[in-house]
Amino acid sequence: MTKANDFPEYEAIHTILLDRDGVINEDSPEFIKSPEEWCPIPGSLEAIARLTASGFRVVVISNQSGLARGLLDLKTLKAIHGKMLKAVAQAGGRIEAIYYCPHSPGDECQCRKPNPGLLLQFAADFKADLRRTLLIGDSWRDVEAAQAVEAHAILVKTGKGRMTLRQHPHPGIPVFDNLYQASNVLTKNKITQPIP
Repeated sequence: MTKANDFPEYEAIHTILLDRDGVINEDSPEFIKSPEEWCPIPGSLEAIARLTASGFRVVVISNQSGLARGLLDLKTLKAIHGKMLKAVAQAGGRIEAIYYCPHSPGDECQCRKPNPGLLLQFAADFKADLRRTLLIGDSWRDVEAAQAVEAHAILVKTGKGRMTLRQHPHPGIPVFDNLYQASNVLTKNKITQPIP
């Protein structure tokens, strides 16, 4: 079992960047197209609450090509994110910002992961040192985006995580069953506020 002291480099981490679909909420090959389709993965809301209580800044970094594909509009995406933010707040957590790429894979933009554009935008907005950030994702493109800017990365087995590990069986980074398990390691001995 992974222990907190296995990763002393994480002592300097101040921001946790979370992929959305497959990490916070259940993913779907048909995309998440409405607030009704947004369902949190068990333990994910509690995990964000733990991270918040431990003093981490939590930010979402997400590819949302459903916009470019015409599967949903910005108003609907805003409603989905509103539901997510409310659910996180009710669990005692806080997401400080949401960055998303609206483009399709063929648009050749710089913000769609594995490109690091969203991470660079976050760093500019928050004046953050990306070497002190940790991106938690379920896809290899999450790992590549983090590595492109010298951020740390963790894989979870939820969402596309198990498929990612079949394609990259020796990822060279920590792997956890889910966000809740990862949060337990990251917050060990760091809880500074009571969790509701």
